[in-house]
Amino acid sequence: MMNKRLERILAKLDATYGTEKIIYLEYNTPWQLLFATILSAQCTDARVNMVTRDLYKKYDSLEKFADASLSEMEKDIHSIGFYHNKAKNLIACARKLLTDFGGEVPSSLDDLLTLPGVGRKTANVIRGNIFNIPSIVVDTHVKRITKKLGFTESDDPVKIEFELMEILPKDHWIVWNTDLITLGRTICIARREKCDICFLREDCPSAKV
Repeated sequence: MMNKRLERILAKLDATYGTEKIIYLEYNTPWQLLFATILSAQCTDARVNMVTRDLYKKYDSLEKFADASLSEMEKDIHSIGFYHNKAKNLIACARKLLTDFGGEVPSSLDDLLTLPGVGRKTANVIRGNIFNIPSIVVDTHVKRITKKLGFTESDDPVKIEFELMEILPKDHWIVWNTDLITLGRTICIARREKCDICFLREDCPSAKV
């Protein structure tokens, strides 16, 4: 049975943000979302979208990514943090998708985790948004706000993911991420929370009011 406080929080999130899945990264194909998510690690979605608009015109197929020059790919994504590793991973990931998965993005968590540059967060983004498989994505917003709301004491994203799986209804697994991203960008901003205007303040043990 769901915790009453959590039930109120989910109802308020639903009422404020709706229940539709929202993805802030721009893409047209599953592999484009996969690559954009790889690029988004420790980088803003806005920056990634600026880069991928040109990147996906230049490399409009997995084959072009797989055949790309590493040095040229680094130049193409140099404005994104950790571009050396990310360039290498994009090329290697494209090659593995072509050789091992027939050019299709797999839906299995185990298969996704074999792809270069893909961890649980990226895999769950794909599973939740492309394949509609209930998945919990733990990014910096989810980690920070879940802790503030008192639903975890951990800083380990994997532990938080499994803790949330225990308490959240499956139909809220993927939207917990998008709701907390929106909340974290607009109200519960790191180091300058606007607790006085937060619609969750009455149910948040960390509220400064």
